[in-house]
Formats: sequence, structure tokens, C-alpha cells
Amino acid sequence: MGLHGPKKRCNSTDYLAVMEALEPRFKEASYPAHSYPELSLEAWQYKDPSINVMAAGGSTPTDDATGIGDDEDAAPEAAQTPTPIVPYSVEDILKDGCFLERAEIDRLLDRLRVKKNLILQGPPGTGKTWLAKRLAFALMGQKDDSKVRAVQFHPNLSYEDFVRGWRPTGEGKLALVDGVFMESIKAASKDSSSKFVVVIEEINRGNPAQVFGELLTLLEAGKRTPNEALELCYADADGVRRPVHVPENLYVVGTMNIADRSLALVDLALRRRFAFVGLEPRLGQAWRDWVVNQCNVDQVLAGDVEQRMATLNTQIAADARLGRQFRIGHSYVTPTYRLEAEDTKRWFRQVVETEIEPLLEEYWFDAPDEAHKATERLLQGW
Repeated sequence: MGLHGPKKRCNSTDYLAVMEALEPRFKEASYPAHSYPELSLEAWQYKDPSINVMAAGGSTPTDDATGIGDDEDAAPEAAQTPTPIVPYSVEDILKDGCFLERAEIDRLLDRLRVKKNLILQGPPGTGKTWLAKRLAFALMGQKDDSKVRAVQFHPNLSYEDFVRGWRPTGEGKLALVDGVFMESIKAASKDSSSKFVVVIEEINRGNPAQVFGELLTLLEAGKRTPNEALELCYADADGVRRPVHVPENLYVVGTMNIADRSLALVDLALRRRFAFVGLEPRLGQAWRDWVVNQCNVDQVLAGDVEQRMATLNTQIAADARLGRQFRIGHSYVTPTYRLEAEDTKRWFRQVVETEIEPLLEEYWFDAPDEAHKATERLLQGW
């Protein structure tokens, strides 16, 4: 781009040319920035590799040749090493062992950017929790745990735990304390150039409408402005009721197990504010390559495990008492460590006997013979 303004600065024509060039790029899933604030953050984080850092032990110039400025009595300043920025992208999700296609991950990130709130739902063992945090890192463009807060919903979780409420102190008194979500709102409001993510595991195990309270309304992508701010049930610690809004740079990623029969359907108000994406068992080429190369699973037996699990999942999906949402995910048969040589059969037998069989017994609690036969088929000839 040419600089045609006074003192070789950018003029209005140059500025408009830059905008016309950038805005189409923001819409590309692979482009590192998708808005001007994100581009500003990327520019701030960029480190020019041509700049050489002074070698350790190098001398610092003094005010003159006599050494004025050297104060022997002054305490040496502690060297402040900035926290290294670790970039993270869709490629890193794939390298970490994700069995989704790149285009599928791009679609998830696009939904999260636009809707601001995303729920990953699927059968047990499909990697929902594993993927949620990595999507957060890819959204931020860096692996920064300080900007990701994780919480698990459960029946006893309340608004006072998640947003704000009174808590006992060590002195036997009560203090007004912010919960995880309110802390994230404040952090995101103070640093509008960064993205922050709250990961909620098992979001349907709690009562989201009760836990979020009035902030459930403000989760909507179109209501994330100060004009839509609402007062909380509890005032600030100083007694003043200040309106609160959910900032644009705060995102929510939830997970939901759709095979849990003990849980009620999700509130329609929650459904309207979240994008829902289903994850399925992924036992294919990507899974085989991972377990063989990274986990030392026998290559021939890996194909056999895949066929046995596929047969079981077909049976589960066809059962009118169960259905596709009860299929068993790939995480059950993906080792979390590298197996010893010739250890594949022993490992698979242990997984079936201690993890899959108890799950099948729960599925077919009214037909135990069905669970027993399915387990026998999984281990037949092994």
C-alpha cells in the first residue's frame, strides 16, 4: 500500500483501500483475524524475528566513561520475563488428536464467532469436553489458560455460585462474592482486545435458566451492548446497583450428554441463545492413524476394534429402546498412553470389561441378556 498523505502518512484514500482489502479476508475461516480489534491484537502480539535480543551478560552503557549511573548500593531490578505467547490454531487441534475434518472444525469456530454461544452435544465418549477447551484456544489464537474458565453444572449449582451471592468468610461473616461468570464478564470488559471463554461441562445437568438468571437474556449475540444492560439480583459490594451487560468478547462453550435419561429437555430459552452442534463416534482412518502411530495399537487389531465397535453401535442405533444418541464414542477405545508391544488385546479386553460392559448393562437394564451377548460379541475370539 502506498502512503500518499502528508509526511508520508496514510490519507483517506489509502485507508479506504485497506478496508476494502481487509473486510473480505475477515470472512475467510483460515485468516488469523476476523475483525479490526482482532487484527489489532494480532499486530500487538507479532514479534519481528529480525530483531536480535541483547545477549545475556552484555554490558549496559553508562552515562559516561567514569561509570556514572552505577549504584553499588542500589538493589538490582528483577528481570521481568513476559509470559510467552503460544499460538494455537485449527491445525493444532488436528495435531492434538481430533478426528474431525478441518472443514468441520472451521464450521464450529464460525458458529462460535457469530452466535457467541455454542453447545457440543453427543453420545458419551465423543470428545465433547476435550474439544471444547481447544476450540476456545483456537478462537483466541493462542493457548492462554488465564482467559478460559471451566465450570461443571450440577443440580446443586445456583445463581449465587455462578453469578453473584453471599458466601461465608473465615471470620464467621458473610461477604458478597462474584461467581465464575461474573468474574469472566469483568475480565472481558477490562480487556476488550482479547477474547475470553467460559466452558460449561454438562450444561443440562443444572438448571441453566436458574443458574444464569437475568444474564440468560443478555447472552444473545444481539444484546451484548451497554444499552441492553440489566441490574443483577445482588448489588455490587459497595451497595450500588450497576447495570451489567455481557461483553462482545466473552464466549460460552457448553457440552451436553444426550444419552443421559435422568436429564430433562433443555429449556427453549437456552436453545434460542446457543448454537447446537452434534458430535458422533469417529472410528475411521484418522482414528486408526492416531491409535497406531501415537498409541502403539497393533495396526491389524485396530481395524478389528473399529469393526467390532461399528457393529455394536449399529445394534444400539437400531434398538427402539435406545437410538443413535446412545452409541459409544471413540474415546472409549482411544488409549491415553502408549501401549507396550503386544499389549493391544489385553488393553481392549480391559476397556470392554470395566468400561463398555457396565455401560451396556445400564443401557439394557431391563434386558441383561442383551448386554451380555453384546459384550461377548465384542470379545469373541480375543
